[in-house]
Amino acid sequence: MNSFLLKNTNGVSVEILNYGGIISSIKTPDCNGNFQDIVLGFDTPESYFGNHPYFGALIGRFANRIANGSFTIDGKSYSTIQNNGSNHLHGGTIGFDKVLWDAEPFENENESGVILRYLSKDMEEGYPGNLTVRVTYTLTHDNILKVAYQAATDKKTIVNLTQHSYFNLSGDFSSKILDHELQLYADEYLPLNENQIPRGTYQSVANSPFDFRTPKTIGRDIEENHEQLKIGKGYDHCWVLKNNGVLSKIAEVYHPKSGRVLEVLTTEPGVQLYTANFLDNSIPSKTGGTYSPQSGFCLETQHYPDSPNQPHFPTTILEPGEDFMSETWFKFGTKNS
Repeated sequence: MNSFLLKNTNGVSVEILNYGGIISSIKTPDCNGNFQDIVLGFDTPESYFGNHPYFGALIGRFANRIANGSFTIDGKSYSTIQNNGSNHLHGGTIGFDKVLWDAEPFENENESGVILRYLSKDMEEGYPGNLTVRVTYTLTHDNILKVAYQAATDKKTIVNLTQHSYFNLSGDFSSKILDHELQLYADEYLPLNENQIPRGTYQSVANSPFDFRTPKTIGRDIEENHEQLKIGKGYDHCWVLKNNGVLSKIAEVYHPKSGRVLEVLTTEPGVQLYTANFLDNSIPSKTGGTYSPQSGFCLETQHYPDSPNQPHFPTTILEPGEDFMSETWFKFGTKNS
């Protein structure tokens, strides 16, 4: 396993492992210029070899859940492992988060980064086709971490890739993220059934705890007596974006005490807000103590969960001769608190 440290002229740094494409550290300044790590994870790279909840990892071949671990392409059924109750989750037992990627660092006057490459062989984890994947992490001097995904296949298959960093803009992982102010540019989300699979309907966020169209703290409505919050034990849902595949700003998070701001831009049609509801104080924290529920949040840009089984969702099918391309930017900044 190798580690790559990207650092820009402002002192912002990102550490990336070629194991799982994991982002193990992102250090940014608060409004007083004090640098802290703002992503959950471990102190040592070797710790990522153990079981953990996808801290900082690249997710594939298929991010999120597939009902019953099964899908059909052109009348042929494929089965994948059920590693989340009856669901297939985040690519299976050995998904992209648990493989060694070939890594090639680069640097020029405007940016630095690392190119990761992986060949997922035909029927790996139950997925058809030899899939060649390339993910490029780029840190610019204007404090943007760009994540560019590319993939190609020799057999018709499904692809849904994302990045699974858990953020806590306070830099203190013993504190919850309920005081972070979130704005999500989305009018609808996907309600779930009791197995956390989308019901297939698009639900307006209006007059619900899922309305982040104007900024509000993540914790303001998270304890409401709402069926969907009970299913997810908090927020663990996909919001429907209207960017039409064009790189667009879809979210902004602000932590008033530190002044840190995170903006997210993506070409993807959805974003999964996950408030780390299933962390259970069993994993040691970088800043002492353990990781508790809601000590981080994820904004996982992606296609919708269970898309292969829901044909009216945007397709996740990739054909031979096609290029899968997707891009997400994480922009770091501050404003006076």
